[in-house]
Amino acid sequence: MNLIFKKRQYSFFIQLILITVILFGIHSYLIYHFSNQAIFFPIWQIYLFHFIVTLALYTLINYKYSQSTTKIFNAFMLSTMFKMILAILFLLPLLLSSFEDKIPDVFNFFIPYFIFLTFEIYSITSLLKED
Repeated sequence: MNLIFKKRQYSFFIQLILITVILFGIHSYLIYHFSNQAIFFPIWQIYLFHFIVTLALYTLINYKYSQSTTKIFNAFMLSTMFKMILAILFLLPLLLSSFEDKIPDVFNFFIPYFIFLTFEIYSITSLLKED
């Protein structure tokens, strides 16, 4: 593999771990101290999902970029659409359940979703600005 690809991938991986740990810590603290409602999904499952999907998306874009810069936009759009489908599949057990209050769980999922998406977009635009 390309040395530059590995360097970018390692840098992104470290940043993603830091962001995930910090957000998970803040989110867990807020849930523990300020919420008395039962939640359907444990917070760690939500963050594990976001971590894996974000890493996979960036790895695909980074790989495509190291091969050729012409197909990045199409790969990003398709992988983002696939990520949205995975998010719906992840939330499907909650949406189909008879769980009473689903709104806190949806917020617990989508607030980190948009933070991770923002980090992805920032990282990919930084990748494209390197040239």
